[in-house]
Amino acid sequence: MTTLNSTTSFAPPPLVPSRCPFEFIDPRFEDCVRSSARLEQLYTGCRWAEGPAYFPALRSLVWSDIPNERMLRFDECTGQVGVFRSPSGYSNGNTIDRQGRLISCEHGGRRVVRTEHDGRLTVLADRYQGRRLNSPNDVVVKSDGTIWFTDPNYGITSNYEGIKAEQELPGCYVYRLDPATGDLRVVADDFKGPNGLAFSPDECTLYIADTEQDIGTMRRFQVGATGDLSGGEVFITCETGFYDGFRCDEEGRIWTSAGCAVHCHLPDGTLIGRIVMPERVSNLVFGGPKRNRLFICASSSLYAVLLAVSGAKTF
Repeated sequence: MTTLNSTTSFAPPPLVPSRCPFEFIDPRFEDCVRSSARLEQLYTGCRWAEGPAYFPALRSLVWSDIPNERMLRFDECTGQVGVFRSPSGYSNGNTIDRQGRLISCEHGGRRVVRTEHDGRLTVLADRYQGRRLNSPNDVVVKSDGTIWFTDPNYGITSNYEGIKAEQELPGCYVYRLDPATGDLRVVADDFKGPNGLAFSPDECTLYIADTEQDIGTMRRFQVGATGDLSGGEVFITCETGFYDGFRCDEEGRIWTSAGCAVHCHLPDGTLIGRIVMPERVSNLVFGGPKRNRLFICASSSLYAVLLAVSGAKTF
């Protein structure tokens, strides 16, 4: 196992020249981007890049290469990429908790784990009511320390992104975990394939993508004071692909994967612009000193583009 100070590294690829990647649908998108910005390819060579998480103190980004069963780390200061952890348990989604620790969803172990500051792994959840989880997919941490994650069955349907196995639970749920008490409860049980999720900046709204519908859908829930969800109506739909991972910026705009593009929606759902990508997008995260560098995992590569807005503060 390698950790954040690993010396294993790969030389960064040459930056790929790119025309302006932005497509303006609404004039309000002009406030979010600058046409002089270029899309940078920071690394390529993955089989399916997913789950980026940014460490502000280390100026580095960790992401998953699921089929290769490894996690990679990009050093923003040097441009170097190295192996963070291998084998990775077929990790998928990652995020950072309020203490700066990495929280990861593992398909192989069918569990959610935390990487401690000394590199040890702590298993946070692997069963619900005595039955093994399906294959935790994506994860976010709320300001109260609770961990919210989705659990579709993608990691147990074949040996490509996990280990083929029988599903023990009757459905694919969304969970809320209190790591202080170990309490794990289902907060949404009517999804076919719950995938990416993110809180609005005020944490009053939780958005969750469903990738098992006829078209890409994202649903919107209201978050109660005790962590219960209400609502759940379809918020936006995508005609060009499926929503996977996404994040909100400081003003509540939603930046989401959408096939071979990143879509930007206003808080009311209006689509105002796109970042056109050369590969299918899986997930993204805001990073950099001002949280205005959007890191994008797409098929075989890690990309980045500098924006005129900053991501919502989540750490």
